[in-house]
Amino acid sequence: MSIKKKIGMGIGTAILGLSLIGGGTFAYFSDTAVSENTFAAGTLDLAVNPEVIIDVDNLKPGDYMPRTFKLENNGSLDISKVLLETDYTVEGASDDFGKHIMVNFLINKDKSGLIIPKTVVASKTLHELKTMSPDAVEGLWFTIFGEDSGLKAGDTDDLIVEFEFVDNNKDQNEFQGAKLNLEWTFNAYQTEGERR
Repeated sequence: MSIKKKIGMGIGTAILGLSLIGGGTFAYFSDTAVSENTFAAGTLDLAVNPEVIIDVDNLKPGDYMPRTFKLENNGSLDISKVLLETDYTVEGASDDFGKHIMVNFLINKDKSGLIIPKTVVASKTLHELKTMSPDAVEGLWFTIFGEDSGLKAGDTDDLIVEFEFVDNNKDQNEFQGAKLNLEWTFNAYQTEGERR
């Protein structure tokens, strides 16, 4: 091998060795950023206050019973609607006692305007209400000083209801000693999802 080739190979070997050594000790700047994220779901928590709206005995045809109660949103999310479902059982009567108990009115005072009341239910028997699901927190389409539909987190709505044992001017002896157990279920629903 000629001297030129030997010198060329030596230089090439030296360059290769230096590049391997330099590659192992190459220095550079670096930085790190960490993003910690959470997803926490809100809560729907609807309450009826008082829990027992009506508890009466010794009724006779013609008796009427006004009552007041509140719907409370104790959750962290706004409620868009509260649907009222009616169910009942009758004891001690062969006829449906619910056909003789009238809800003369159920009014949401907070959703009512200055003049026009927001009537959730008007003149319906409990029997008729079994087939309905009125929205207890729906506002009027046009109102002065009344609240919009729904129930905001931390807010309450005041409601007034009047029940009547209807006197139909006929013999209603079959209802003597009869008992009607009413269950009103208020189903709350969230508002629509939104960009956050």
